[in-house]
Amino acid sequence: MKNLSALLAGLVFGCGIILSGMCNPAKIINFFDIAGSFDPSLIFVMGGGLLTAMAGYALIFRKMMQPLYDSKFNLPLSKQIDAPLVAGSALFGVGWGISGFCPGGAIPVLAVGESRVVIFVGALCAGLVVAKVSRDFLLPQKA
Repeated sequence: MKNLSALLAGLVFGCGIILSGMCNPAKIINFFDIAGSFDPSLIFVMGGGLLTAMAGYALIFRKMMQPLYDSKFNLPLSKQIDAPLVAGSALFGVGWGISGFCPGGAIPVLAVGESRVVIFVGALCAGLVVAKVSRDFLLPQKA
């Protein structure tokens, strides 16, 4: 049931990305082009997502002590803004601005098989591996 609920949540998210047009890289690139063909629609999609998430979190945490299909809520514990967070955020933003894809928008487009999306997701996976290996090398876990 846990995997089925994750699949359904992913499908709803993917449909929302597609319906909002956020899987179109030109829409994203135009959002960042404030001196040219600026398209502010991404602000409204993000705002709608933020409001929905806020309402969902408020409702869930008020009504439930634990999730239906897990033993606990898995939320970030750290509230510290550190160098890895800033560097990762900057890399994410640069990649998003250059390609027009973020992982949430690229995954649904993978079904189309467009080569630039396949390349983006491959680069994303390679970046995740490099980040994990470098983090384990630079910040070894304490025993």
